[in-house]
Amino acid sequence: MRSLLRAVLCALLLTAGAVPAQAAQATQATQATRAAQAAPADRAAEAWTPPLSTRGRYIVDANGDRFRLRSGNWDGAQGSWNGSGDRNDPATHHSGQNANGIPLGLDRVPLPTLLADFRALGLNSVRLPFSNEMLRTTTPVPDGAVAANPSLRGRTPLQVYDAVVAALTDAGFAVILNNHTVTTRWCCGLDGNERWNSGRSTAQWADDWVFLTRRYRDNPRVVGADLYNEVRRDVWDDPNWGLGDNHDWHAAAQEAADRILTEANPNLLIVVEGINWFGLPVDGFPHGRPTLTPVRTLSHTLVVSNKLVYSAHFYGYTGPRHSGATGIGETSDLRYQDMIAAQLEQTLYDQAFFVSAETGAHFTAPVWISEFGIGAEESGAAPRTWFDRLTGQLDRSDADFAYWPLVGWSTTAQGAPGGDTWALLRYDAAGNRTGVLDPGDWRTARWTGLLAAPGRTGPVSAGTAWYQLTTDHRDHNASLLTRAGGDWDSGARKAVCPDGARLTGLAHTGGRGLCTGSGLRAPSGGHTVVRDERYVPAGGDWASGYTKFQCPAGQFMIGYSLRGERVSAALCAPARTALPAGGRTLWFDRGDNRPPGGAGGDFALGSYKGQCLPSEYAAGAAFTTRVASRPSPAALLCRPLPGPDAT
Repeated sequence: MRSLLRAVLCALLLTAGAVPAQAAQATQATQATRAAQAAPADRAAEAWTPPLSTRGRYIVDANGDRFRLRSGNWDGAQGSWNGSGDRNDPATHHSGQNANGIPLGLDRVPLPTLLADFRALGLNSVRLPFSNEMLRTTTPVPDGAVAANPSLRGRTPLQVYDAVVAALTDAGFAVILNNHTVTTRWCCGLDGNERWNSGRSTAQWADDWVFLTRRYRDNPRVVGADLYNEVRRDVWDDPNWGLGDNHDWHAAAQEAADRILTEANPNLLIVVEGINWFGLPVDGFPHGRPTLTPVRTLSHTLVVSNKLVYSAHFYGYTGPRHSGATGIGETSDLRYQDMIAAQLEQTLYDQAFFVSAETGAHFTAPVWISEFGIGAEESGAAPRTWFDRLTGQLDRSDADFAYWPLVGWSTTAQGAPGGDTWALLRYDAAGNRTGVLDPGDWRTARWTGLLAAPGRTGPVSAGTAWYQLTTDHRDHNASLLTRAGGDWDSGARKAVCPDGARLTGLAHTGGRGLCTGSGLRAPSGGHTVVRDERYVPAGGDWASGYTKFQCPAGQFMIGYSLRGERVSAALCAPARTALPAGGRTLWFDRGDNRPPGGAGGDFALGSYKGQCLPSEYAAGAAFTTRVASRPSPAALLCRPLPGPDAT
């Protein structure tokens, strides 16, 4: 969301952005003209079959066809109140627009007309923000808030949200639920909504997600859960990616995602944004906007594979180390709109686009630029040039995208010019529309070009998938089959590949592992926990002087466990076909030993790593207990895959 310019207290208070220029008089269109333009033939409902999943860097539908998210953010249900003053006074709300805690525009435009306008924009999906407070609000919305949709009178905000979800999905749109705020107020400064667990626990936050995704699990066009919006610093503390504490966004996202997929709806896409801000926005102090940069070294492996989407937000008035503030909280760092073209392209790549561009890595996933935007009345050369360059990069990278915001007002309740000039569609008090669909909006050419840009369509083949395992701070069991069998090594830190994958790499230190997609596992049968050398045959010492945890004949490694640094056990699963014996010993205690080309990516930055060839499976791990030696993984037993899997 476009961030507010907020006052900061000394150097401690974070400002996340500046409010763009507000609305002036917009050219009004008649209802008749709008109705005629609302749904031209080339904007007919897009045919697609839910649920959605991922294949490498692409989102695909149930038929395996590419589904590019061409989305808009229909905001309002996350809150519009700026945080001070009378909530009933429109002047205390963002751009003077009191959303009453429901999607904007329902007071001015009937739902069918709104949906026709969305279709005319070329959208196939909607990111629909909500607040956790909205889930619990029992007071019906004022009648005036749904004046153009009288059938919604008397409903609570959640019930109105239900109706909007149903209307969107009935019209063929995909809906991605977005937990935008904790309290129902405008985001994103020092507002009490900085983190997913602001004012509550991570478990309570995940409980809310389970509640909402269960609510819509019978609606297959509700396709995704965008876990939390713009995670950022509060007055005192920063979020982090992987430290294992109460502010670890990587771990919290993993916890909520796995709970959604196991307790509510295994069909949903899980959308994880990066970290939007850390540090104090003061020259000389550490600060910045990491976005998805940490994903390169620490990605997510979910309990249901092929459901992960990463997300980033970009606005011209912010920057990789610029909060977006002017005055107090402003630093000398470049904004995105200050960069030359090559610098901007490289920065955006380093912060987000690498995730989808670098295929064949543990972090490879679709990247959804789920917020970007600019004002219709923006006249500055730098902001306009930035918008041209960003939409150009979205074109060239064939990225999924969502404009912010989709709906806004063009007049105040009294009919004076007002509202949000950034909205793609703006409506006056009588419901007349202006915006990108109408003449005179300078953004129209850019938006039309974005929609018309050539991109991947049709079937997407399933390539090799890679998954990172981490035992940095807790268990990482990504296997539903193994979870059903209970705790297989109590007291140890355990890591297990997703169902349908096999272990292919281990780090000598740090507890990281690498899995790759495989159809090797038998459809039935449990697993074997190996804690000694009983399965090493006579004459088969493949790591002399080392302790060897080797899988039984016909089984392959899917997991491992550690107690401290020491290897505690290997976890093995039966194969669906006979497995070749023999193989080779792959040592990695004195340096990296990985296949040429680095398939899978660096899954344990800073540690020695061993990785079997793509044509091999791991059948065991070896370590030493010698004094003054590390008891961590030192070697893998790599054996050839059977039949077609060997290619």
